Order: sequence, then structure tokens, then C-alpha cells
Amino acid sequence: MKVLEVNNLSKSFGTLEVIKDISFDVEKGQVISIIGPSGSGKSTLLRCINQLERVSGGTIKICGLDMITGYEKGKPAYAEPKTLREIKLKMGLIFQNFNLFPHFSVLKNITDAQIHVLKRSKEEAEEIAMDLLRQMGLPEKADAYPYQLSGGQQQRVSIARALALNPEILFFDEPTSALDPELTGEILKVIRQLAAKSMTMVIVTHEMAFARDVADTVIFMDQGVIVEQGPAEQVINNPTSERTKLFLNRFEN
Repeated sequence: MKVLEVNNLSKSFGTLEVIKDISFDVEKGQVISIIGPSGSGKSTLLRCINQLERVSGGTIKICGLDMITGYEKGKPAYAEPKTLREIKLKMGLIFQNFNLFPHFSVLKNITDAQIHVLKRSKEEAEEIAMDLLRQMGLPEKADAYPYQLSGGQQQRVSIARALALNPEILFFDEPTSALDPELTGEILKVIRQLAAKSMTMVIVTHEMAFARDVADTVIFMDQGVIVEQGPAEQVINNPTSERTKLFLNRFEN
């Protein structure tokens, strides 16, 4: 089953074309890593899929639901608000910088959307939140506030918050870029555990060894296009494109 279908996607900011004719699919349980230099369009791609940016062209389908229904005067026409909300609930996005509510406790950060969006009872939401905090190794932090947590702990809370809404697919935008190497290991371990449970994920990352070891497929982007995609080990260890080779030469595999 295809959880995500992206076809001929493009995004421009004025005259600057940031994404050009991007197409790829994600099957249920698949893990895809997107790699590439800064400014290659990776984060913009995730933002377009998650409805944080409006696309300039192409189509996106989540779990069979069309985000783009057609074109009006040459511009993409989005689905009705009800459908867009339904699509949003099928996705979770974990940002680089955690994006936790600073004035909410850890527990409230994880329960708030459950209560107000999914209409769960406070008791059920808190039970789910505590179960997720245990999975993240943070049950004792339920009453803490984000400023009292390390970066790695904040990122684990943001992952728990996304998982609490039972998404069909998780997107990670450079989840370790704001962390030092020791804390990076914490987050990569959590993502590995999710992959072992067959969580469908798209991960923008600069951790090449992690991309090779955890992802089923790696996509290399540069200047807004997909230069190369294929099985993770093949793309990381034996890329066919000279541009991919040049990029990967900067990393020790």
C-alpha cells in the first residue's frame, strides 16, 4: 500500500524554482532517507507535503487522498478543508528545533492535540502520553517544562507528541542537526526502534551511516531535483552519479 505519492512536484518562490519535477512513492512500512547539500530543496519538499507551503505544480496523495485535486488558472487547486484536515492527521512532522510549546509541561505538550484534535478524554490522552514517554525513556519528565530538558530529551518529546496522534507516516527534518554528537545518538536510537516496528518514515538527514543502515531507499537531491535514488547501501556505498559521489566524498562511511 502506498502511503505517500508525490508526482512532478514543483515549488517556486517568485522567480526562484526551489523544487523541480520531484516524483517518488513511499510504501507502508518503508523508510526513505533524503540526503543532499544545504539549499537543495529537501526541507521545502517536506514543508510542501505537510501543507506548510503551497506547491506550484504537481500532485501529492496521502493514503489515497488527493491533496491537489486539479488546476485552476494554471495553479494547483487544493482539496476541501475537511479533506486537508484528514490528510494532516495522517502525517507527523518532527522539526530540527523541537517546536515544543514552552509554556506547556511535557505531558501537556503530548496530550493537548489528542484532546482538542482527536477529542480523546484527558485520562486516555495522559495514559497514551505516559506510555510514549516510557518508550522514550522519559517518564520522570512528564511534569517538566521544555527549558528543563536537554536538546535530546526535547526531541524525544517532540517525537512522542507526533506519535500520540497515530500518524500513518512520520517526517523528520534534520532531527539531529541542533544536537551535539552524544545527544544525536539518543535520537538515532529512537528512530531505529521506530523502523524496527515498521513505522513509515521519510527522514531528511546529514547522517550518512545512519541513512545507509536504517533506510530502505535513499534519495539524493541537489539544486531542487532528484539526482539519484535507490537501495540505501547502493546509493551510499556505490553511487552511480558523479554528483552523488562528489557529495558523499565529504563524509566517512
